[in-house]
Amino acid sequence: MRTPRPFIALVGCAAIGGATGAGVATGLAGGPATTTATVRQANAGAAEIATPATAVLTAAQVYREASASVVFIRAQVSGPSGGPFGGSSQGEATGSGFVVSKDGLIVTNAHVVDNATSITVQLSGGSAQTAQLVGKDDSTDVALLRIDPAGHTLKPLTFADSGAVQVGDAAYAIGNPYGLDHTLTTGVVSATQRRIDAPNGFSISGVLQTDAALNPGNSGGPLLDAHGRVIGINSQIETGSGQPGASSGGNVGIGFAVPSNTVSRVVTQLEGS
Repeated sequence: MRTPRPFIALVGCAAIGGATGAGVATGLAGGPATTTATVRQANAGAAEIATPATAVLTAAQVYREASASVVFIRAQVSGPSGGPFGGSSQGEATGSGFVVSKDGLIVTNAHVVDNATSITVQLSGGSAQTAQLVGKDDSTDVALLRIDPAGHTLKPLTFADSGAVQVGDAAYAIGNPYGLDHTLTTGVVSATQRRIDAPNGFSISGVLQTDAALNPGNSGGPLLDAHGRVIGINSQIETGSGQPGASSGGNVGIGFAVPSNTVSRVVTQLEGS
Protein backbone atom coordinates (compact mmCIF):
# COMPACT_ATOMS: atom_id res chain seq x y z
CA MET A 1 0.00 0.00 0.00
CA ARG A 2 1.37 3.38 -0.98
CA THR A 3 1.55 6.26 1.44
CA PRO A 4 0.47 9.53 -0.23
CA ARG A 5 3.15 12.21 -0.40
CA PRO A 6 4.26 14.99 -2.76
CA PHE A 7 5.41 13.93 -6.18
CA ILE A 8 9.04 13.14 -6.91
CA ALA A 9 10.78 13.46 -10.27
CA LEU A 10 13.80 11.75 -11.70
CA VAL A 11 16.61 14.16 -12.48
CA GLY A 12 18.26 12.02 -15.11
CA CYS A 13 17.13 13.05 -18.52
CA ALA A 14 17.32 16.51 -19.95
CA ALA A 15 15.55 15.57 -23.16
CA ILE A 16 16.57 16.59 -26.66
CA GLY A 17 14.73 15.94 -29.90
CA GLY A 18 11.57 14.65 -28.31
CA ALA A 19 12.98 12.38 -25.62
CA THR A 20 11.18 12.39 -22.32
CA GLY A 21 12.74 14.54 -19.62
CA ALA A 22 12.32 14.25 -15.87
CA GLY A 23 9.18 12.25 -15.28
CA VAL A 24 6.99 12.20 -12.21
CA ALA A 25 6.36 9.42 -9.71
CA THR A 26 4.71 9.04 -6.35
CA GLY A 27 6.81 8.57 -3.26
CA LEU A 28 7.06 5.72 -0.78
CA ALA A 29 6.26 2.23 -1.92
CA GLY A 30 6.81 -1.18 -0.44
CA GLY A 31 7.90 -4.11 -2.53
CA PRO A 32 9.62 -7.49 -2.59
CA ALA A 33 13.34 -7.91 -2.22
CA THR A 34 15.55 -6.28 -4.84
CA THR A 35 16.37 -8.35 -7.91
CA THR A 36 19.12 -7.70 -10.42
CA ALA A 37 18.74 -7.95 -14.19
CA THR A 38 22.01 -7.68 -16.08
CA VAL A 39 23.40 -7.51 -19.57
CA ARG A 40 26.60 -9.54 -19.68
CA GLN A 41 29.85 -7.86 -20.70
CA ALA A 42 33.03 -9.90 -20.60
CA ASN A 43 36.27 -8.65 -19.07
CA ALA A 44 34.72 -5.58 -17.49
CA GLY A 45 37.45 -5.21 -14.88
CA ALA A 46 37.07 -4.79 -11.15
CA ALA A 47 35.62 -1.54 -9.84
CA GLU A 48 37.82 0.34 -7.42
CA ILE A 49 35.78 1.06 -4.31
CA ALA A 50 38.40 1.64 -1.63
CA THR A 51 37.61 4.32 0.95
CA PRO A 52 40.91 5.85 2.07
CA ALA A 53 41.01 8.43 4.84
CA THR A 54 41.69 11.88 3.44
CA ALA A 55 41.83 15.47 4.67
CA VAL A 56 38.76 17.70 4.74
CA LEU A 57 38.60 19.66 1.48
CA THR A 58 37.04 22.95 0.46
CA ALA A 59 34.40 23.02 -2.27
CA ALA A 60 37.00 24.18 -4.78
CA GLN A 61 39.33 21.35 -3.77
CA VAL A 62 36.57 18.76 -4.05
CA TYR A 63 35.83 20.02 -7.55
CA ARG A 64 39.48 19.92 -8.59
CA GLU A 65 39.85 16.38 -7.21
CA ALA A 66 36.62 14.92 -8.60
CA SER A 67 35.42 16.81 -11.67
CA ALA A 68 37.67 15.01 -14.13
CA SER A 69 36.05 11.74 -13.05
CA VAL A 70 32.52 12.93 -13.92
CA VAL A 71 31.22 12.23 -17.42
CA PHE A 72 28.41 13.48 -19.63
CA ILE A 73 26.15 10.68 -20.88
CA ARG A 74 23.98 10.81 -24.00
CA ALA A 75 21.63 7.95 -24.76
CA GLN A 76 19.70 7.46 -27.98
CA VAL A 77 16.31 6.35 -26.70
CA SER A 78 13.61 4.35 -28.41
CA GLY A 79 10.34 3.70 -26.58
CA PRO A 80 9.42 4.49 -22.96
CA SER A 81 12.08 6.29 -20.94
CA GLY A 82 12.54 6.17 -17.19
CA GLY A 83 10.15 3.31 -16.43
CA PRO A 84 6.86 4.51 -14.89
CA PHE A 85 8.33 8.00 -14.52
CA GLY A 86 8.72 8.60 -18.25
CA GLY A 87 6.65 8.61 -21.38
CA SER A 88 6.87 7.00 -24.80
CA SER A 89 9.18 8.89 -27.14
CA GLN A 90 12.25 8.73 -29.30
CA GLY A 91 15.23 11.04 -29.18
CA GLU A 92 18.27 11.74 -27.06
CA ALA A 93 18.29 11.66 -23.26
CA THR A 94 21.18 13.06 -21.26
CA GLY A 95 22.54 12.51 -17.78
CA SER A 96 25.70 12.18 -15.74
CA GLY A 97 27.99 9.42 -14.56
CA PHE A 98 31.35 8.89 -12.91
CA VAL A 99 34.42 6.71 -13.33
CA VAL A 100 34.92 3.89 -10.80
CA SER A 101 37.71 1.94 -12.48
CA LYS A 102 40.83 2.66 -14.52
CA ASP A 103 39.61 -0.16 -16.76
CA GLY A 104 36.80 2.09 -18.00
CA LEU A 105 33.88 1.26 -15.71
CA ILE A 106 31.38 4.08 -15.27
CA VAL A 107 28.39 4.26 -12.91
CA THR A 108 25.15 6.08 -13.67
CA ASN A 109 21.42 5.71 -12.99
CA ALA A 110 19.53 2.93 -14.71
CA HIS A 111 16.86 5.40 -15.80
CA VAL A 112 19.45 7.48 -17.67
CA VAL A 113 20.07 4.60 -20.09
CA ASP A 114 16.61 3.04 -20.01
CA ASN A 115 15.62 1.74 -23.47
CA ALA A 116 18.82 3.15 -24.96
CA THR A 117 19.78 1.90 -28.41
CA SER A 118 23.23 3.49 -28.12
CA ILE A 119 25.15 5.28 -25.36
CA THR A 120 27.87 7.90 -25.72
CA VAL A 121 30.12 9.03 -22.88
CA GLN A 122 31.89 12.39 -23.03
CA LEU A 123 34.94 12.65 -20.78
CA SER A 124 36.04 15.83 -19.04
CA GLY A 125 38.61 16.54 -21.76
CA GLY A 126 35.85 16.67 -24.34
CA SER A 127 36.50 13.36 -26.09
CA ALA A 128 33.48 11.15 -26.63
CA GLN A 129 33.21 7.44 -27.24
CA THR A 130 30.60 4.73 -27.39
CA ALA A 131 29.87 2.96 -24.10
CA GLN A 132 28.69 -0.60 -23.59
CA LEU A 133 26.11 -1.50 -20.99
CA VAL A 134 27.67 -3.97 -18.56
CA GLY A 135 24.40 -4.31 -16.67
CA LYS A 136 21.71 -2.46 -14.78
CA ASP A 137 19.51 -2.94 -11.74
CA ASP A 138 16.22 -1.11 -12.07
CA SER A 139 15.33 -1.94 -8.46
CA THR A 140 18.13 0.31 -7.16
CA ASP A 141 18.30 2.57 -10.24
CA VAL A 142 21.98 1.72 -10.80
CA ALA A 143 23.65 1.00 -14.14
CA LEU A 144 27.24 0.10 -15.01
CA LEU A 145 28.82 1.13 -18.32
CA ARG A 146 32.20 0.42 -19.85
CA ILE A 147 34.31 2.46 -22.25
CA ASP A 148 37.63 1.65 -23.86
CA PRO A 149 40.26 3.20 -21.56
CA ALA A 150 42.98 3.18 -24.21
CA GLY A 151 44.53 6.61 -24.63
CA HIS A 152 42.85 7.99 -21.50
CA THR A 153 44.07 8.38 -17.95
CA LEU A 154 40.93 7.62 -16.00
CA LYS A 155 40.77 8.66 -12.35
CA PRO A 156 38.29 6.55 -10.38
CA LEU A 157 36.24 8.04 -7.57
CA THR A 158 36.01 6.04 -4.35
CA PHE A 159 32.92 5.17 -2.33
CA ALA A 160 32.56 6.32 1.26
CA ASP A 161 30.49 4.49 3.88
CA SER A 162 27.06 6.05 3.47
CA GLY A 163 26.04 4.50 6.77
CA ALA A 164 28.42 6.88 8.54
CA VAL A 165 26.97 10.01 6.91
CA GLN A 166 25.27 12.42 9.32
CA VAL A 167 22.75 15.21 8.91
CA GLY A 168 24.65 18.47 8.48
CA ASP A 169 27.64 16.93 6.69
CA ALA A 170 28.81 18.86 3.65
CA ALA A 171 27.51 17.57 0.31
CA TYR A 172 28.77 18.41 -3.18
CA ALA A 173 27.09 17.45 -6.45
CA ILE A 174 28.88 17.47 -9.80
CA GLY A 175 26.92 16.80 -12.97
CA ASN A 176 25.40 18.13 -16.16
CA PRO A 177 22.10 19.88 -15.32
CA TYR A 178 20.28 20.98 -18.46
CA GLY A 179 23.38 20.01 -20.44
CA LEU A 180 25.67 22.42 -18.55
CA ASP A 181 28.60 20.07 -18.16
CA HIS A 182 30.63 19.75 -14.98
CA THR A 183 28.47 22.00 -12.84
CA LEU A 184 29.21 22.06 -9.10
CA THR A 185 26.46 22.67 -6.55
CA THR A 186 26.95 22.62 -2.81
CA GLY A 187 24.86 21.99 0.29
CA VAL A 188 24.52 19.66 3.22
CA VAL A 189 23.02 16.28 3.94
CA SER A 190 19.50 17.27 4.95
CA ALA A 191 18.35 13.84 6.11
CA THR A 192 19.34 10.19 6.03
CA GLN A 193 17.37 6.95 5.81
CA ARG A 194 14.80 8.29 3.36
CA ARG A 195 12.95 5.92 1.04
CA ILE A 196 12.21 6.56 -2.63
CA ASP A 197 10.67 4.52 -5.45
CA ALA A 198 12.92 2.99 -8.09
CA PRO A 199 11.72 3.25 -11.72
CA ASN A 200 10.20 -0.25 -11.47
CA GLY A 201 8.32 0.59 -8.26
CA PHE A 202 10.67 -1.13 -5.81
CA SER A 203 11.52 0.80 -2.66
CA ILE A 204 15.10 2.05 -2.22
CA SER A 205 16.05 2.49 1.44
CA GLY A 206 18.83 4.39 3.19
CA VAL A 207 18.52 7.26 0.71
CA LEU A 208 20.31 10.54 1.43
CA GLN A 209 18.43 13.83 1.16
CA THR A 210 20.37 16.97 0.25
CA ASP A 211 19.73 20.64 -0.44
CA ALA A 212 22.56 20.78 -3.00
CA ALA A 213 20.77 21.88 -6.18
CA LEU A 214 19.86 18.98 -8.48
CA ASN A 215 18.11 19.42 -11.81
CA PRO A 216 17.33 17.36 -14.93
CA GLY A 217 20.65 16.07 -16.22
CA ASN A 218 22.16 15.60 -12.74
CA SER A 219 20.98 11.99 -12.51
CA GLY A 220 23.81 9.49 -12.33
CA GLY A 221 26.31 12.04 -11.08
CA PRO A 222 28.06 11.73 -7.73
CA LEU A 223 27.06 13.26 -4.42
CA LEU A 224 30.40 13.77 -2.67
CA ASP A 225 31.52 14.28 0.90
CA ALA A 226 34.14 16.73 2.21
CA HIS A 227 36.86 14.19 1.38
CA GLY A 228 35.86 13.98 -2.28
CA ARG A 229 34.39 10.49 -1.88
CA VAL A 230 31.05 9.33 -3.28
CA ILE A 231 28.29 9.08 -0.69
CA GLY A 232 25.51 8.57 -3.23
CA ILE A 233 24.24 8.82 -6.81
CA ASN A 234 22.02 11.84 -7.44
CA SER A 235 18.74 10.36 -8.66
CA GLN A 236 15.53 12.24 -7.87
CA ILE A 237 14.17 15.61 -6.78
CA GLU A 238 10.98 16.65 -5.03
CA THR A 239 8.78 18.41 -7.57
CA GLY A 240 6.31 20.11 -5.25
CA SER A 241 3.88 20.01 -8.17
CA GLY A 242 1.31 17.73 -6.63
CA GLN A 243 0.19 16.76 -10.12
CA PRO A 244 0.95 13.38 -11.71
CA GLY A 245 2.73 13.81 -15.02
CA ALA A 246 3.49 17.49 -14.41
CA SER A 247 6.84 18.96 -15.36
CA SER A 248 9.26 19.03 -12.47
CA GLY A 249 10.42 22.56 -13.20
CA GLY A 250 13.60 23.30 -11.27
CA ASN A 251 15.23 22.49 -7.99
CA VAL A 252 13.23 23.17 -4.83
CA GLY A 253 15.99 22.31 -2.37
CA ILE A 254 15.03 18.67 -1.84
CA GLY A 255 17.09 16.11 -3.71
CA PHE A 256 17.68 12.41 -3.17
CA ALA A 257 20.74 10.23 -3.73
CA VAL A 258 20.89 6.43 -3.76
CA PRO A 259 23.37 5.63 -0.94
CA SER A 260 26.92 4.60 -1.81
CA ASN A 261 26.72 1.38 0.20
CA THR A 262 23.88 0.23 -2.05
CA VAL A 263 25.65 1.44 -5.18
CA SER A 264 28.98 -0.26 -4.41
CA ARG A 265 27.22 -3.55 -3.66
CA VAL A 266 25.25 -3.44 -6.91
CA VAL A 267 28.32 -2.42 -8.93
CA THR A 268 30.18 -5.45 -7.61
CA GLN A 269 27.26 -7.71 -8.57
CA LEU A 270 26.92 -6.21 -12.04
CA GLU A 271 30.65 -6.38 -12.74
CA GLY A 272 30.86 -9.99 -11.69
CA SER A 273 27.68 -11.25 -13.31
